Amino acid sequence: MQENLNNNISGPGSEHHDSDAAQLAALGYESEFRRDMSPWANFSLGFTYLSPVVGVYTLFAYALAQGGPPMIWSLVICGFGQLLVALVFSEIVAQFPVAGGVYPWARRLWGRKWAWMTGWVYLMALLVTIASVVYGAGPFLAQVLGFEVSVDSTILCAVILLVLSTIINFLGTKVLAVAAVIGFTAEIIGALAVGFWLLITQRHHGLGVLFDSFDAQGSHSFLYAFAAAGLIGAFLYYGFEACGDVAEEVPNPGVLIPKAMRRTIYIGGAAATFVCLSLVLSVADIPAVISGKDVTPVDTLLNKAFGTVGAKIVLGIVLISFLSCAISLQAAASRLAYSYGRDDMIIGSRLLKKFSVARHIPPYALLLAAIVPGIIVLGSKVSTDALTKVVSFASFGIYVGFQMVVLAALRARLKGWKPSGKYQLGKWGLPVNIGALVYGIIAMINMCWPRTPDAPWYDNYIVLASGVVVIVVGILYMMIHRSYGHSNMPYNDAIPKKYLSHQNKVNDMSM
Repeated sequence: MQENLNNNISGPGSEHHDSDAAQLAALGYESEFRRDMSPWANFSLGFTYLSPVVGVYTLFAYALAQGGPPMIWSLVICGFGQLLVALVFSEIVAQFPVAGGVYPWARRLWGRKWAWMTGWVYLMALLVTIASVVYGAGPFLAQVLGFEVSVDSTILCAVILLVLSTIINFLGTKVLAVAAVIGFTAEIIGALAVGFWLLITQRHHGLGVLFDSFDAQGSHSFLYAFAAAGLIGAFLYYGFEACGDVAEEVPNPGVLIPKAMRRTIYIGGAAATFVCLSLVLSVADIPAVISGKDVTPVDTLLNKAFGTVGAKIVLGIVLISFLSCAISLQAAASRLAYSYGRDDMIIGSRLLKKFSVARHIPPYALLLAAIVPGIIVLGSKVSTDALTKVVSFASFGIYVGFQMVVLAALRARLKGWKPSGKYQLGKWGLPVNIGALVYGIIAMINMCWPRTPDAPWYDNYIVLASGVVVIVVGILYMMIHRSYGHSNMPYNDAIPKKYLSHQNKVNDMSM
């Protein structure tokens, strides 16, 4: 019997599990997670977080109105820019496959203070994004259930989706993996089915329309209009980092997670572009969308193409996409909060680092990823406008978190860091890193750019102002509580010790 037990332990894949545990131990951690997430499920987690259907359906009308059909090219441009970021992340996660994503990566590449702020900004953005996704899904669920769409029904449906997402996450990694695969399957089938059906039955334009702005730019230059419309691409292409947030739940993460990140960009981007293309070619009256006469072109198309019953079926698929996106976001946020807690980096660490041995999940970190978004959603009862202002920070905050890691990686490279994981860019590492940083800065400027000159300044600069508020609050917290100094876990260890020793000698001589 002992022999059989030993055979079970040393079964297929045990070599990877042993090497994964050894690599993590060398980084200072002993994981409590189970490596139950397959490569397919890991990719699906990133895909459902990126959620091309949610992104395109939510922003299509805005993008088409701002820049006309050429707005679709922003999906290609932003996809390439975020691919550069994903390649940088791939090198980092291959060397530092630790749960939590951007926080532990920034910690290893730069130091504790930089890591704390990176994690803070990114966690706030994730919590707000969860709220925005379930709130955005509220009207769709209300329609499917036959409710009249109102603030109250939207809040109720949003809370239902949030509770369902939380329950699925509480069931553990295996259930999370299954939910991610189901979400991916439903979304990709839905995207292809809807797209092809629209092209077959509702197509009104040829491909030449993709180069016709229909004078959407008005008195502005087309570059100005395209930049505004390009927000659809900027807001769409993130989620691939979620593949790395669960690094301690994936076998052989140094090889599998970089592949999953790239596939999320390739397949997610292709699906989003195809859905967007089918919608553009199927909108009969594009000038009506640009002028504001048709503010819901997606609803108009779906009802015309599928009828009332068919449109509800499509809405059901869209709802699965929203739910899958919320599940993936919660998983990412909870792993980040757990990673914070495990390193004693924030108030409440004693609870955040608690781990359920039975479920193999961090229960209190998951509750945080449910309660805070729930409070934000309920706050819309007081002021829907206030919710809009809070949510405006979501995508910008995620980009800030990304670029803090990209900058940390570039700084580390210039100080001698040579990635040593199973995935390496080699001589392309530095130019890719620089390109990722340039893209990210341009994207963030575009997000913050004031486009409503007649609005009050605080509305015109709401994205930038909300980002500044989050960072300032984080700095004040760091000054008062100094949580960043509580942990003795390794940090700044990507940079070669000989460089640090030389730097210390130079500092001593200068003193």
